[in-house]
Amino acid sequence: MLVRDAGDAWQLVLQPHHADLCGQFARAWGGPGFAPPQPLDAVALAATRHDDGWATWERQPRLDPAHGRPQSFFEVPVPVHLAFYRAGVEVVRDEDPYAGLLVSMHLSGLYRGRYGVTSTPPRQLSDELRGQVDAFVAEEEARQATLARRLGVAERERWTNYALLQAFDVLSLHCGLADLEGGTASATIEGVPTADGTPAQLALDALGPWRARLAPYPFLASPARFTLVRRLLPKREWSGDADFREDLHAVPFETVELAFER
Repeated sequence: MLVRDAGDAWQLVLQPHHADLCGQFARAWGGPGFAPPQPLDAVALAATRHDDGWATWERQPRLDPAHGRPQSFFEVPVPVHLAFYRAGVEVVRDEDPYAGLLVSMHLSGLYRGRYGVTSTPPRQLSDELRGQVDAFVAEEEARQATLARRLGVAERERWTNYALLQAFDVLSLHCGLADLEGGTASATIEGVPTADGTPAQLALDALGPWRARLAPYPFLASPARFTLVRRLLPKREWSGDADFREDLHAVPFETVELAFER
C-alpha cells in the first residue's frame, strides 16, 4: 500500500492499483526517441501484474506500530512479503512465461539495487534476513535463467524490458507518493531505455492538480491521460488494526485522472 500524507487524510493506493497504472504507461509508451515495448502484451501484463502478491496482505492491512499510521509497503516485514512475492511470480508465469520472467526480475531486483538501472536506497537487513533475501534472489535468478533459455529471449531484450518495467514502476510510485494532487511534485526517473539504447533521465514537474510535464517525453500522445484508483482515509487515532480496518473498509475507492504532457 502506498501511503501519502494528504493533510487531514491519508491517501492510500493499493499495490495492484499502482501496478495497473504501470500497465497503462506501458500501453501508451513510444514517443519520439522511445520505442514501444516489445513484445507489448507480455511487457504490459508484467507491468500490470508485478505486484499481485500484495493483494493478499492488503485484504487486511495493518498500522505501523511505531507511528500509528497506515503501514506503507516500505514497512512490511521482509519474511512476509518474500512469501507472497514467490506466489505472485508463479501466478503470472503460469499465464504468460515472458511476463513471469520480467516480474521475477523485478522482485529479485528490489534486493539488488534494481540491478543498477536506477538509484535506490540500500536495504538495512540483519544477518538472518540477509540470508533469507539472498536465498530468495538466488531462487528467482535461477528461475529467470531457465525461463529466458526456454523462451529464447536475448539478454539485451530482457534487460531492456526490465529497465522499462523499472521506469513504469518508479513513475507510478511518484504518482502515488508525491503531491501531484497539490501540483507541487517534481522528480527524476533514471535509466529509462531509449530507441537508440542510451539510457535517459526523465524530469517530472507538476503543472497543476494531477497534471505534469515529462522531459524528454516518452508517450505517444500529448497529453497522455491515465487513471489512478485511491482511497482518502480521514486521519484519527486508531486503537488497533481492527479499528483502522473498520474505517478503511468503510471508505469507498475513487478514481482520479492524471495527465502528462510535453
